[in-house]
Amino acid sequence: MTQSCGFVAIVGRPNVGKSTLMNRILGQKISITSRRPQTTRHQVMGIKTIDEAQFIYVDTPGIHLQTRDRNKAINRFMNQAATQALRDVDCVVFLVDRTRWTDEDQVVLDKLTHVEAPVILAVNKVDWLEDKTTLLPWLESLSARREFAAILPISAKHGTNVPELEGEVAKRLPEGVHYFPDDQITDKSQRFLAAELVREKVMRQLGDELPYQMTVEIEEFRDEGKVIHISALMLVERQGQKKILIGDKGERIKKIGIEARQEMERAFDSKVMLNLWVKVKRGWSDDDRALKSLGYHLD
Repeated sequence: MTQSCGFVAIVGRPNVGKSTLMNRILGQKISITSRRPQTTRHQVMGIKTIDEAQFIYVDTPGIHLQTRDRNKAINRFMNQAATQALRDVDCVVFLVDRTRWTDEDQVVLDKLTHVEAPVILAVNKVDWLEDKTTLLPWLESLSARREFAAILPISAKHGTNVPELEGEVAKRLPEGVHYFPDDQITDKSQRFLAAELVREKVMRQLGDELPYQMTVEIEEFRDEGKVIHISALMLVERQGQKKILIGDKGERIKKIGIEARQEMERAFDSKVMLNLWVKVKRGWSDDDRALKSLGYHLD
């Protein structure tokens, strides 16, 4: 049988469910999620191989308007990472949130104007719609915005119509040899995933207080067979943020550590010894050199 293989960019504004969708498609957690916008900061590949077909999904940061409070170097990096993912892909899944259309959705649509690959529009979170009769006229109005290869209402969280979405992608997968081994599921290392899992727990617990001024750097990742030893450094920009992250008598950082360690043990199928530290590094999120040293760079 002829092999097929292709890159599929999942794009959209922040917080529409791109990472949840990729995790649903892969059947396991590759990208971190939270209710906070812009949880995803990097391009993350999720690889799914079914018989002769290999799908390489690229989860991207949410494309957002760079307003005065969102115009730091890290915001520019995230927009660049998402835009770069649109180059040379074989298919695009453009994700929007129910019957809401914002200026940022329009920004994404404008970026797709020059994309030659077929664009599939996926309308997510339809299970949240109180009045289902609004869906059909809304889908019809969306179809007038541009020519989409297909339009599907889905629920990434519950899996509604996700197999149908995968079927639409499969129709547009070009012939070609597989780029990755058939059993590989991501291009990211365990070290990267460990940092992301710590950041996810912080975002979920303290997203309102530390929305963008926190990142995680893995200082040690040592696999001793039965136990993986991980030391993670959490960087914040101000002393007050450090106190929030540690919490009263260390309770907050302890809870973050427990939740992150439990998730790592499931992901790595191994016992994990996790040590967390907090350090103040002023201005890191608006310093291009600091960002690059922390792993925020485009391939």
